[in-house]
Amino acid sequence: MWIGTAFALAAGLMWGLVFVGPLMLPEYPAALQSFGRYLAFGLIALPLGWLDRERLRGLSRADWREALRLALVGNVIYYLFLSAAIQRAGGPLPTMIIGTLPVVIAITSNLRDARRDGKLPWLQLLPSLLLIGAGIGCVNQVELAALQADPDADFGRYALGALLAVGAVVCWTWYPLRNADWLRAHPDRSPSTWATAQGLATLPLAVIGYALTWAVMGLSGSDFDLPFGPRPLFFIGLMVTIGLLASWLGTLCWNEASQRLPTTVAGQLIVFETLAALSYAFILRGHPPGPVTLLGVGLLVIGVLSALRSRPEPLVAQAHPD
Repeated sequence: MWIGTAFALAAGLMWGLVFVGPLMLPEYPAALQSFGRYLAFGLIALPLGWLDRERLRGLSRADWREALRLALVGNVIYYLFLSAAIQRAGGPLPTMIIGTLPVVIAITSNLRDARRDGKLPWLQLLPSLLLIGAGIGCVNQVELAALQADPDADFGRYALGALLAVGAVVCWTWYPLRNADWLRAHPDRSPSTWATAQGLATLPLAVIGYALTWAVMGLSGSDFDLPFGPRPLFFIGLMVTIGLLASWLGTLCWNEASQRLPTTVAGQLIVFETLAALSYAFILRGHPPGPVTLLGVGLLVIGVLSALRSRPEPLVAQAHPD
């Protein structure tokens, strides 16, 4: 349990980086950032795939199709929604919405995976969910108040950002559940091999997406400096950093956690991503969080620890009356 939690924490620290990318590149279209990140991820996966080629050969066509689906929904579409949401609504609002993932995944998994993982009684699960929800609310209260107080705020733009963030939540509710399905069904397979397989599956999607984005921007007469924008070295460096740390290493750590933890518990540990994203945002701003934010962080941590104390109860099949 604790080793799985440590891997989930490491994944959260890596994944928190994806929230600061759009804030550091506000002039870059969301599509270019999404495809750029996963183009870097796919290129990084190539030498890793060569080193791991023997185990990759053991994957069936069905496995590669699943890797492609996971790459499309959990990588490309998710980050396209998220980066577009951050650019339209700023960092806090999408972070708040994405921060509901632990609750959404825990509830969905408890309804969906009870036969495999056992079922956490709702009364046992409720305190940790309430603590996590209260913590997320506290962390974002100050930020949302600042948005409401801004006379120049474009609430239509914020609403679109919120809708895009909800789309990201849908993608990343589906991804960890399907990813855990494959990992739990293949306990003999290496999580690092599966992370590399997803990177390789992402590469053709990213190449096609980047080329199409480039072509559409060129045909529309955009004055954006193609192919790498007005800050090419910074853009490439940031995409490689996020591709290596958030995409490959983050996925590897999450796969390790998913093989060790019940999906209901693992889903709640995505809260580490929210904590990391908020921490990085405050570092970029150059000032520490206030007391309400610190209270929210405390509630989040207590909620996670409460979740770890919960143990799923196996479902006992009822005997047939005959």
